[in-house]
Amino acid sequence: MSDLTQLLRRDLPASIVVFLIAIPLSLGIAAASGAPLLAGLVAAVVGGIVAGALGGAPLQVSGPAAGLTVIVAGAVADFGFAGTAAIVAAAGIVQILLGVSRLGRAALALSPAVVHGMLAGIGLVIALGQVHVLLGGAPHSNAWDNLRQLPAQIVDHHGPAALLGLLTVGILVLWPRVVKVSVLPAALVAVVGVTTLAAVWGADVVRVDLPEEPLAELITPAWPDAPIHRITVAVFTIALVASVESLLSAVAVDKMHDGPRARLDKELVAQGTANTVSGLLGGLPVTGVIVRSSTNVAAGARTRASAILHGVWIAVFVLLCASLLEMIPMAVLAAVLIVVGVKLINLAQIRTYARHGELPTYAVTALGVVFVDLLTGVALGMVTAAVLILWRLTRCEIRTVQRGPDAWLVTISGTLAFIESARLTREFGAIPPGGDVEVELHLDYLDHGAFETIKSWESAYVRSGGRVHIHEVHDSWFHRATSGRLGGGKSTPRLLGSWSRWQGINEQRRDAMAAGIAEFERSVAPMVRPHLAALARDGQRPEQLFITCADSRLVPNLITASGPGDLFCVRNVGNLVPAYRPGPSSPPGDSSVGAAVEYAVDVLGVTTITVCGHSGCGAVRALMSGATAPGSALGDWLGLSGADFSDPADEERCCTENVVQQLANLRTHPVVRAAESAGRLRLTGMYFDLAEARMYEVDPVLGVRRPVETPAA
Repeated sequence: MSDLTQLLRRDLPASIVVFLIAIPLSLGIAAASGAPLLAGLVAAVVGGIVAGALGGAPLQVSGPAAGLTVIVAGAVADFGFAGTAAIVAAAGIVQILLGVSRLGRAALALSPAVVHGMLAGIGLVIALGQVHVLLGGAPHSNAWDNLRQLPAQIVDHHGPAALLGLLTVGILVLWPRVVKVSVLPAALVAVVGVTTLAAVWGADVVRVDLPEEPLAELITPAWPDAPIHRITVAVFTIALVASVESLLSAVAVDKMHDGPRARLDKELVAQGTANTVSGLLGGLPVTGVIVRSSTNVAAGARTRASAILHGVWIAVFVLLCASLLEMIPMAVLAAVLIVVGVKLINLAQIRTYARHGELPTYAVTALGVVFVDLLTGVALGMVTAAVLILWRLTRCEIRTVQRGPDAWLVTISGTLAFIESARLTREFGAIPPGGDVEVELHLDYLDHGAFETIKSWESAYVRSGGRVHIHEVHDSWFHRATSGRLGGGKSTPRLLGSWSRWQGINEQRRDAMAAGIAEFERSVAPMVRPHLAALARDGQRPEQLFITCADSRLVPNLITASGPGDLFCVRNVGNLVPAYRPGPSSPPGDSSVGAAVEYAVDVLGVTTITVCGHSGCGAVRALMSGATAPGSALGDWLGLSGADFSDPADEERCCTENVVQQLANLRTHPVVRAAESAGRLRLTGMYFDLAEARMYEVDPVLGVRRPVETPAA
């Protein structure tokens, strides 16, 4: 598809959809921030054009964000809007410096529970304030006053505004559920529909008020007349919150598409540039916005042209059709913001943080933002996160179970430090002498003091006539300490090492397979059983077909860090994909790989096929030397490779060229050609260096290897 065709078929329609949803959101965010409504539209234009053109996340759409509403409202109250605009411009310069210093990824070091708790708190503040506007009143200065005055506002609400606002909320909630597939976003339908009703009804409500000549009414920024420390705090608060929100949005958008991955430092420079321009033009702060970005991806955008065009459409609409915007009741915009604010309180995230024990961090941050202020809330959340980390680092669970008349099992998991020595002594002391005791260690860390406690008890118990078996799961802290290497290097974990490596920790066994199965059923099966049960019930839906060599040193799930249900694997000698042979009269070939390819593409619907070669491949060596023993099964199989090496003396290059040839063979299969031309299948080549334990990506055109780019996280 040519660039022009892609622009017309994909990016242009997507830009219109995003433009339609951006208009009401930008106006509503400006209103909630206590800023001129034009400032929200300026930020939307600048975010679309400047951040869209310069950004490192091509499909991310930028503009005014609900997450900064509370901060901007506070700045407007303290410094006036002209002063706030200057602060926004200065915050943009700080973001540029952070991006140039390559600190983009560092902004993601903040705990996600703190970030999402902050956004939830902001969402609650927005919703509490805008409920008063929806009811025809005015918001109060803080969330507590808004909450305290809400009953009186409900009793004394103004009929037309409340009716229009509630109708808007109803449409926003029901539209996505009733209309499953639609290019018309719910916000557009609600705002246009209810505004039309208000115009026909002739409702006497407060409406949007824009200047008659927008360009002449742009606010010129002015440096605030305030102490420098207060200005500095405001600048860095806007810069840091805008940076974190933009980068989190960029990472989230990356998960929604298969295009180029986000370059976070470049994105941060682009966001800073957009904020500087927006501030100088009298606009609100700009961030990457997940609502508009996800809409952009869902609408089919393929390049940054969509984000840029949406900014152009907003500018044209404001300049030529401002009178249409002035028909919108403020209660309608308040309803849009209430729904946006409530959606910032994500129930799925709350459940996730509850499962991972991070709900206190999330809740403390959110409540701090609501009832104190944003900076205090974030600080309290970070302190809570640090306390939880320290608690987990020193947490240890000890369970003692009697398994027979004289048999005991002691399970110790977590972090075992010297501070647990007294508890260890007490637990071990409760076991009667002369028994058979198995100590099972599931440890993340073992310090020398705790090791000495266990070792001393073991020696004393054995001297008293008992037997002790110390068994470690997943790691070998106790074994290394016994060998004098505690903290001095790590042995191979059982889930990663070969049978001979991890069995050597205890005793060599001849029944390696049976021992491995027993180890799986004892230590791994309990963890994966729920996942495997779901797969057994729901069937497999892998995203990838992974074709690789049968070499015993190559373990697909290990080198890809994948698990059950992720990969549909085909393994054979030399990771070959015989070319498609269409008719019965064609020379004999092999249909097993072709059958797997057809099943993966047509039945399973995989979106990627990866051919993975590796260093030291015996099949490639045989092909290089020509020693393929014609007439033998192996010789006949290798004869299907089709590889013609440019430099048979260079083994690594031959392994790479073999991968390229198998990708070419894949494209001879009709099912692959059809899926790839339809844009629903991608072919990739990989090369795994066994000595380096490192994966490389193979360029099928140049036939060269390059390190696999680490995804933004």
